[in-house]
Order: sequence, then structure tokens, then C-alpha cells
Amino acid sequence: MKLLVTGATGFLGRHLVSALRRDGHSVIALGSRDADLTVPASLDRFDEPVDVVWHLAAWTQAGDFCLRHPAEQWVINQRINTTVLDWWHRVQPQAKLVAIGTSCSYAPGEALSEDRYLVGEPVPELYAYGMTKRMLLVGLRAMTAQYGHRWLYLVPSTLFGTGYHEPGKQRHFIFDVIDKILAAKAGGPAVTLWGDGGQCRELILVDDFARAARRLAEAVEGEIVNVGSGDERSIRWYAEQVCGLVGYDPSLIRYDTSKYVGVRSKQLVVDKLRRLLPSFNLTPLTAALEETVFDYARAAHGEGTRA
Repeated sequence: MKLLVTGATGFLGRHLVSALRRDGHSVIALGSRDADLTVPASLDRFDEPVDVVWHLAAWTQAGDFCLRHPAEQWVINQRINTTVLDWWHRVQPQAKLVAIGTSCSYAPGEALSEDRYLVGEPVPELYAYGMTKRMLLVGLRAMTAQYGHRWLYLVPSTLFGTGYHEPGKQRHFIFDVIDKILAAKAGGPAVTLWGDGGQCRELILVDDFARAARRLAEAVEGEIVNVGSGDERSIRWYAEQVCGLVGYDPSLIRYDTSKYVGVRSKQLVVDKLRRLLPSFNLTPLTAALEETVFDYARAAHGEGTRA
């Protein structure tokens, strides 16, 4: 098949594009340098028919980025999504559009299940970004209601894995934990992690997500599907695992409760995923974490040996 991917140069995009090409597909891989999606009609030159559009592009970063850029996130992401939806309708109406959502859209206190995605309000710190992703889902449903277009909307838990090296950007929590522990082991500053360590997060290996997403894209449409492990662990647990892998004393870690920590828990309900893909198995978390830690150590810190 012929496919087009927005956000192809990001962490997920790089893994997904590689996997799609290994599957034998012809892929048009677009990063921000290839098309400025904030500009209307910037995709119009891509007018040869494609079978599937994968829409990964978004203007965001991890950490407290959403706290500092709420207005920009609202404007920029709305422009990006409107550009893609408009082009899809006008130029590629035969294509199926697979869009990536965010768990940030879920309201605190609600079960993180697909039927609650538009219920309540996201936390204030993530409100603007979370609402732009909700609006993307609303846009997809509107396109079907009026024009009959086909789509799939996937909500990942936090992605991790090899190949995450994005200098100048705020890192997702697991890479921040890995980076700080590796730096401290090498003689840098002592490790300080935000919060008390009790806040919990769910991870899914990026290759597992890409594998599940490709299978879902082949068989499912008109649905929102959470894609995660359904199993969360505390920040302290992750830190201790990394310490054990690299040989750093976890008792030396300082937890700073004055810093932004986000919600206390973020575990997706994955009953629908298990129903749609009953034979789908995830890479064991400890094995995936070990591979991620040492890949990051080699790339970011020039280290290649285990503790």
C-alpha cells in the first residue's frame, strides 16, 4: 500500500515509518521541514492517491511544557489538525486516516476508558493540549457523519524504547529518570526527581505500540482505542530499576515535591484492545526497560557496559 505519515521525524514516527517500510509499504514520511502543517493547503502537493494517512504530528513536549505554552499549543495544534483534516477531505477522501490521541485528554477521576474520552475536563495544566486532541476526534467523527470518511483514533500510554535522542526537548519521565541517573553515576549532580516518587505511570514499548497500531489499522475503523499495557508502576519503582541496571545507589535520589508532577495515576483501560487483538503480547517491561537504558547510555552518555 501507499501511505503518508505526518510527524514522521518524531520518536514514534521514526519507529512507525521503519516498521511500515519493513512491511513492504511505500511511505511518504513528512516532518516539519517537509511540510509546515500550520499553513493551510501545505499538503496539497501530495495529491497522488494514498491508502492510509497516519497523522502523528503535534506541537508538544513532555514535562511542564504544556504549563508554559497553553495558548500556543491551542492555536498551533488546531491549525495542524485542521490542515490535515481539510486536505484529507479535499485531496485524499479515499484514504483511511489513523490519528494519534493522548491520555492527557482524560479527565481526572474518570476511568481512562474510551467511552469517557470526551467526558469531564482534562487537568488544568494539560487542558489546552488535551482539548486539541479531543477536537481532533470530534473532527474525525464529523467527517464520517457528513462525508462517510474512514478513520481510526489511537490513544497511547507513555512510549519508550530505543532511539529516543532529541536534544533540546524536554524528555518524557522515563528518559529524564534514565538521563539523571546516568549523569550522576558519571560524577554529575545528584539525582533530583519531581514529586514524591509515588505518582504512577504506564509505559508501552514504542515498537509494541507500532505493532499494535498497524494491526488495528488493518482491521478496525470508526473507533477510539487505548493502546497500552494496562499496568502502571510508581516513578520510584522505575528509578530503582534503572539504578539496579547501571549500578547507582537509589538511596541517593532526592524527591522534590515542590515541582510539577501531573496526575497521580495514569493507567489506561485496555479491555477494548484485548478484545480486538486477543493474541497480542507485549514485550516484558523489565526486558524492554533494560534495552532502553543501555541504548540511551550508549547514545547520550557514551557508555556501553552494564553494571
